[in-house]
Amino acid sequence: MTLQDHSAHHLVFRPGDDGYEGEVAGFQTGLTQRPAVVFAASSPADVAAAVAYAAAEGLPVGVQATGHGLPGAAEGGVLITTKRMDGVTVDPGSRTARVQAGVRWGRVVEAAAPYGLAPLNGSAPGAGAVSYTLSGGLPLLAREFGYAADHVRALDVVTADGRLRRVTRESDPDLYWALLGGGHNFGVVTEMEIGLVPVTRLYGGALAFDGREVAPETVLRAYERWTRTVPDTLTSSFAAVPYPDVPALPPRLRGRYVVSVRVAYTGTGADGERLVAPLRALGPALGDTLREMPYADSHTIHSDPDVPHAYHGDSAVLSGLDVSAAAEVLSRTGPGVSPMCVTQINHLGGALARKAANSVSHREGRFLVRLVAMADRATARELLDPAFAVLSPWTIGRALNFAFGADDRTDGLYDARTRPRLAALKAEYDPRAMFRRNYTIESA
Repeated sequence: MTLQDHSAHHLVFRPGDDGYEGEVAGFQTGLTQRPAVVFAASSPADVAAAVAYAAAEGLPVGVQATGHGLPGAAEGGVLITTKRMDGVTVDPGSRTARVQAGVRWGRVVEAAAPYGLAPLNGSAPGAGAVSYTLSGGLPLLAREFGYAADHVRALDVVTADGRLRRVTRESDPDLYWALLGGGHNFGVVTEMEIGLVPVTRLYGGALAFDGREVAPETVLRAYERWTRTVPDTLTSSFAAVPYPDVPALPPRLRGRYVVSVRVAYTGTGADGERLVAPLRALGPALGDTLREMPYADSHTIHSDPDVPHAYHGDSAVLSGLDVSAAAEVLSRTGPGVSPMCVTQINHLGGALARKAANSVSHREGRFLVRLVAMADRATARELLDPAFAVLSPWTIGRALNFAFGADDRTDGLYDARTRPRLAALKAEYDPRAMFRRNYTIESA
């Protein structure tokens, strides 16, 4: 079948067509891609047609839902956009939801809430649920429930042979294992069945300090000590953001170095207040939004930006948090450094350390450091690589969810046992390496 035949039956864009630029645009504006053909999928049949065309033409395939990752695999090849596949169906009896390929987490939270249930979503409601989960997925309630990938019941996926398969742990254990943690390397997932958790409310929010009034290292040191004392039902992160002095920002943030701790806790409000008391004692707060809230308001804990913008960075999974080394990282990414950088440190452990039937690696990690620069890839690497080098004695790997444009490098994404198994399964299910997420899994 020719591309003209496909165009007659499906929504297809080529460079120069009206709608092409809008179709390839995404949340990450710092990475551009110029696929030769874009298939705007509305159904699994559309996805299968796109894969069949790519196979016949010998072209690579990329997938885009929201564009938070913008896979470069589609450069000169086929891009399948899935944003029109946005159905969500909740089954309260089995505590599951069926989520189509283009669904954003905010919709899943909204659909599950009336049944007293919640998905294991991340901090940004605008992120795509499927890509997030295929890369592991670090939820707001990660230490209590583990990775989002750990709660997937089934996946509908179009593989390189053009088949639409329903994959479960029982039906296809190897492919199931590879899909959950392997990103978009093994096919195009058109729908996912996920487990939900019985969470209706939580205690959470952010406690923020002005870095000029409370020293960032003081907050960091207190945070590291504090994480040793909290239960697994509390998941938290530390963040440091040097806001520029620009009129577009609210006066309370303009020109300030904001250091904050974000909390999500499923225990009682009274216990939550008791747990955060040592942090509140550090000094005057610039902002304090810690409170009891319905789970549907959990996106306010991080209040991630929802406006598309350019950013690049990377992550490091650590065996432990050396405060002196982390303080050095802050000095390399804080006020006065150009371009603007954001540092986030997530407390891991708890249920994240449990073994699961998927390829998510580095479960023994105790902390995750993410560094993001508002710059092009080369500038970001020049600034951030030396900062990551400071953490190298404690670094055990990197997190695929938080490669932030550095996922062209495969080193560290998988542990020594996982990588060769993924490479073998890649050779079995996608021998021509059609599917990629800016990289192809290979042997070390």
